[in-house]
Amino acid sequence: MKYQSTRGKVSQLTFKQAVMMGLASDGGLLLPESIPDVSQCLPEFKNLTYAQLAYEVMSLYITDIEESELKAIINKSYATFSHPDIVPLRTIGDINILELFHGPTLAFKDVALQFLGNVFEHILKESGSRVNILGATSGDTGSAAIAGVRGKDNIDVYIMFPEGKTSPLQELQMTSVLDANVHNIGINGSFDDCQSLLKTIFSDLEFKDSYQLAAVNSVNWARVLAQVVYYFSAYNQLGQPKKFDVCVPTGNFGNVLAGYIAKQMGLPIARLIIATNSNDILARFFRTGIYERGDVNFTHSPAMDIQVASNFERYLFYKLDQNADKLTEFMKKFSETGRAELRFNSERFDRDFVAASVSNEETIQTVKKYYETFNYLVDPHTAVGISVAEKVIDADVPLVCLSTAHPAKFNDVMAQALPSVEVTHPSLEVLKGRETRKIVMDADIEAIKSLIKETQ
Repeated sequence: MKYQSTRGKVSQLTFKQAVMMGLASDGGLLLPESIPDVSQCLPEFKNLTYAQLAYEVMSLYITDIEESELKAIINKSYATFSHPDIVPLRTIGDINILELFHGPTLAFKDVALQFLGNVFEHILKESGSRVNILGATSGDTGSAAIAGVRGKDNIDVYIMFPEGKTSPLQELQMTSVLDANVHNIGINGSFDDCQSLLKTIFSDLEFKDSYQLAAVNSVNWARVLAQVVYYFSAYNQLGQPKKFDVCVPTGNFGNVLAGYIAKQMGLPIARLIIATNSNDILARFFRTGIYERGDVNFTHSPAMDIQVASNFERYLFYKLDQNADKLTEFMKKFSETGRAELRFNSERFDRDFVAASVSNEETIQTVKKYYETFNYLVDPHTAVGISVAEKVIDADVPLVCLSTAHPAKFNDVMAQALPSVEVTHPSLEVLKGRETRKIVMDADIEAIKSLIKETQ
């Protein structure tokens, strides 16, 4: 399998080259040149363990790592999870909730970043080189990336996050890691500012090459690939129904893009339901065809406080029939004006998708409802997903809602919704009072570059 850029000027990359490049050198995002059809193989997947299933799916896209080595990387990655099913499915009322938070940092990002950290380690050991990982996070990616590479040889990791706008425990999960190769950077601004810094720095090819920059954000294809696997796991745990719907709390579009890839591979997903908070750029697009940036609203679901969804470009590439020129024109217009439009005549732009947004009050009420009715705790991001799912559920089709984080990571919001309930997790409690380390900076490109230079 070879990889190409959405912008059309990079192609014929191997998987390992794609991982190390991260953001394509032409400013686009990397995708496989084809999507394999596994619809005839689904019955054979039914009784596989999660690690076995991950191998069957990932090996279709990874043809430059030996079978035994890839299996060892996968097994090592999921040995860090606390549940034997890795991503267990729970039936709560009318909804099946796929719990993606049983990894070391209690967030769905662990599913991909434990794998990516071990892939980096494998490639660097093989090549004898080193990398500087630059990442941007709205909350969970940072701690999961740090957990995936802390203490590893030949890797330094620089994580930018919006200062004061992640949950206190999310920040503590990052800043309490004092390994010498970990650098936390609080940016005075929003996540979109952090993501803009990331893309701009990666687009400076001379700097990127000089300092061996690598990406852990979902611009890195390996992130998306690892997430594809749990859609197959959900299907297996449902008993392999004829079809099923999936509702995905969505900010940067990487999680739901993985579901879209799984559907293109032949998994019988009927609808992909996009759930956003008041940062509803995606919900508006799927209603109108207009992709228009707005002001970032800071909500109870901070990991979704995003106006520019970087993975949306990959989806558009497919919807534009893999025409790099049309895609580049669309993204250029959006970059310059904050608005771009795809004209369409049908009722919806893409009938595979349903999209809706949820208010802060609806989020709080859903958290309360699921505890009071089912004695089940959901974090605010999962509550956004459930709230939308309840509005569009089809009684004849099983519905899976992705649960993206353990509720204890958002104790302030949980206390607002459930003031008499103590929501904790042992791995978070031990962090309280620990020594922390971070640097607070303005959203300044040259300042970030200087920090990387000075800490080599």
